[in-house]
Amino acid sequence: MAPHDTLPRDGQSILALAARSMFQLFSNISQGMFLVDRAGTIVWVNEGYKRFLPALGYSSIDQFVGHKVEDVVPNTQMRRVLETGQPILIDLLTNRAGTFVVSRLPLHDEARGEVIGAIGIVLFDHPETTLQPLIHKFANLQRELDDARRELARQRRTKYTLASFVGTSPAAVEVKRQARRAAQSSSPVLLLGETGTGKELLAHAIHAASARAAAPLVSVNIAAIPETLLEAEFFGVAPGAYTGADRKGRDGKFKLADGGTLFLDEIGDMPASLQPKLLRALQEGEIEPLGSNQVVPFDVRVIAATSRDLATLVREGRFREDLYYRLNVLPIRVPPLRERQGDIAALVESVGEEMAHRNGTPPPELDEGALALLSAQPWRGNFRELRNVLEQAALRTDAERLTSADLLAVLRESGVQQIATPAAPPETQAAAQRPARDPLRPLAQQVAELERDAILAALAHTGGNKLAAARLLGISRATLYERLPNVSENKALSEK
Repeated sequence: MAPHDTLPRDGQSILALAARSMFQLFSNISQGMFLVDRAGTIVWVNEGYKRFLPALGYSSIDQFVGHKVEDVVPNTQMRRVLETGQPILIDLLTNRAGTFVVSRLPLHDEARGEVIGAIGIVLFDHPETTLQPLIHKFANLQRELDDARRELARQRRTKYTLASFVGTSPAAVEVKRQARRAAQSSSPVLLLGETGTGKELLAHAIHAASARAAAPLVSVNIAAIPETLLEAEFFGVAPGAYTGADRKGRDGKFKLADGGTLFLDEIGDMPASLQPKLLRALQEGEIEPLGSNQVVPFDVRVIAATSRDLATLVREGRFREDLYYRLNVLPIRVPPLRERQGDIAALVESVGEEMAHRNGTPPPELDEGALALLSAQPWRGNFRELRNVLEQAALRTDAERLTSADLLAVLRESGVQQIATPAAPPETQAAAQRPARDPLRPLAQQVAELERDAILAALAHTGGNKLAAARLLGISRATLYERLPNVSENKALSEK
């Protein structure tokens, strides 16, 4: 029984009247309308559709009516509507008569449960003009979507390369060597080191040097995400998985990083409840989004980092031993700054250039005492602390050069650690005890003594690192080696 058969007599009359009125309304307000029967033959055309007939090759309605719709209206989708019984509410149709916004509606015999025909309606015949506001709005939305996609892709590109890891000390050189070897493999990498030593920078650098460089690098800071949200963050959420969930679902970091690298920062803070699921995902190469019974395969290279002692956490039962072995395939220890004192000068220069680029000001310069003071610090906060001290000192003074006094003020006020002051090198103490030099001595002898003092000071400042000393003096390493015998000889003569 059709739904309207249950209506009272007057209700059926109203429904029939409404149907006729709606049909008449569509016929009047549309640009054109026609009917086809169940076989797809055109059986009726309204007055508005007449103006399209000449362009379709017909001079009158009588010539048009009686033909199969696909024979007289090129590119029509009316046959699909008749076969499926499903409407096509909005569509663009282009043929010899022009481009139109059209609607196609099936006509059903509810008593017999079958399609008996369809209505074709031309809503607009000049969509480029009539729909210009809508088209303009859609174009703006499309541009905004494209911009958002480009920005997201930019953020997921690597920010650093191995050249960004500044330093030529033996410790820094060894770290970069290990990172290059890790980039050639697809095995998991575990970066170990104190906070602020550059673990995230190395993760970016390893990805950039790997075969996956063109794919995304997706980072997850485990310590920064609430435990209740971590599983969804990792594995994603199926559509409607819980109240308030997105109806379209949401991809997790594993899926977003598919084909690229997943960087798990602060892996030592991974909740115990989630560790088995992470281990299974890494072993099987597949995840199961929240609220879904379907497994989703992925292909990622994992780089993990932690400032905690994972081996101790394993012994204490706070980190799964099997997960530890899964991650600890290619361990790289990133040394603290106190083991890279020879790199302090280069790091200071790098921070200064970054500050200059950001603020549009010349990079700060440091005198010899200031550099010596920085080299003597233990730097518990490592590179982050060094950057903070330099920025504070630079902002507090109007002088072109930072002195040890400028830096001491910042270090004292921080109150984080005791301040280490550099001891005067032995050659400086000896020079202070020697009588003033006679300015009437031969010039070559005076130049040699000045050169000797400069080289000895540079070597003392760099902890004996000859390459760093040469750079500090603005000479090549070969030139420094040429001068070293003279330095030793002159020093021996001066001490007699």
